[in-house]
Amino acid sequence: MCSPEQKERYVNFYTDFAFKKLFGTEANKDLLIGFLNSLFDGQEEIKDLSYLNVEHLGHVATDRKAVFDVYCENQQGEKFLIEMQKADQEYFKDRSIYYSPFPIQEQAPQGQWNFNLERVYTIGILNFCFDDTDENYMHHEVKLFDTKSQKLFYDKLTYVYLEMPKFRKTEEELVTLMDKWLYAMKNLNSLMERPKALQEAVFKRFFEAAEIANFTPNEMYDYRESQKQMWDLYSVTTTAEKKGMK
Repeated sequence: MCSPEQKERYVNFYTDFAFKKLFGTEANKDLLIGFLNSLFDGQEEIKDLSYLNVEHLGHVATDRKAVFDVYCENQQGEKFLIEMQKADQEYFKDRSIYYSPFPIQEQAPQGQWNFNLERVYTIGILNFCFDDTDENYMHHEVKLFDTKSQKLFYDKLTYVYLEMPKFRKTEEELVTLMDKWLYAMKNLNSLMERPKALQEAVFKRFFEAAEIANFTPNEMYDYRESQKQMWDLYSVTTTAEKKGMK
């Protein structure tokens, strides 16, 4: 009988290790650029990214620290904060809002300044659903609007949330690049080869980087540890849900 390890060809994208390896390393920067460009669908054209320090402290020693999953900026200085969230939490939205001021406040230079800010994007890839009102509405884009006029008040702060469990398209239904990215990310661990619908060069690179057989011994160890952490989280979550139902 085959062991679970033998059945896997590609990593589970929802593990911290896989997410940071595929989207948070200089060697795979082109993968993140491809994903972000598909996400913005022409609104943004990112040609290059620079990774920034993911650990941020407040202005004084007593301030709470924030640690981001992936934090980078494009050639115009616009900031992108990309987070993977594996499980729902009571104050998920509050947590997301709390993180966004760090990329904003760090733009203030020493000396004179006119408060002109570069855009900040907070992007959450969620392995849970927070909106039960529409089972097909999975791609949320949130900005600041005037509640009376319904006009956009400020266009430099954007929150994007992808509720991955709501993405149910089959390979035959994939149309856009964004469809293909969501399909690849959600199904990566269960695939044994690159789907025929994903023939673009960026997906060839994505599947090569995600192939477990290409890992070094240290990478293999880190991936297995990350996998165990994800299983532990799943076990705790499902146990809590069962107790709540009782």
